[in-house]
Amino acid sequence: MPDAQLVTLTDPRTPAAEAYRALRTNLMFFSLDKPLSRLLVTSPVPGEGKSTVLANLAVTLAQGGNRTIVVDADLRKPSQHDIWHLDNQRGLTTMLIEDAEMANPAIQATSVPNLSVLTSGPLPPNPADVLGSRRMDEVIAALAERADYVLFDAPPALAVTDAALLSAKVDGVILVLRAGMSQRDHAARAKEQLERVKAPLIGTVLTNARYDAPVGSYYSR
Repeated sequence: MPDAQLVTLTDPRTPAAEAYRALRTNLMFFSLDKPLSRLLVTSPVPGEGKSTVLANLAVTLAQGGNRTIVVDADLRKPSQHDIWHLDNQRGLTTMLIEDAEMANPAIQATSVPNLSVLTSGPLPPNPADVLGSRRMDEVIAALAERADYVLFDAPPALAVTDAALLSAKVDGVILVLRAGMSQRDHAARAKEQLERVKAPLIGTVLTNARYDAPVGSYYSR
């Protein structure tokens, strides 16, 4: 049974699910000249829906016939294993420290064709150092060889430096905001922090936004 957060699977005809498909289309048009195959999703602070956005975007990419890997790079409060109901004994951290894992990473299949997940694995004492390491570059390269898209779920940008460090290793960064919750100064500070490290910030996603009744009635048919 798909997790309730995966609206693209549980209720694919809703405006919310269609919004994720629109996001997929926008990303593909954005990257016509330079493909965005390695994407990082973060938010200014916790609770804004970054992990849910990433998971649903991954579903739409996979449904479009793209080999997609979700990587839980939130090595402080990982959640992708819960969303996908997967074991988390091995994952990104074991790939970072065990050479054998580079050739045979602990990527787990999901019920969605073309979509697999590399969970966080055991949490390290120094997440920022791990994510900013040269070994992480090697991990990203190894994963990129196995997929058309690799999506990284990173910690909130204002909480820790992890997202800023990891942003230098990807093709694009998406900042997730939540309507009715996100504060304007938090969004501005997160944007400034990412731009300070020359992160390839390509846009924002607004979650929990209201939609017009005529739009809802159209998609409920």
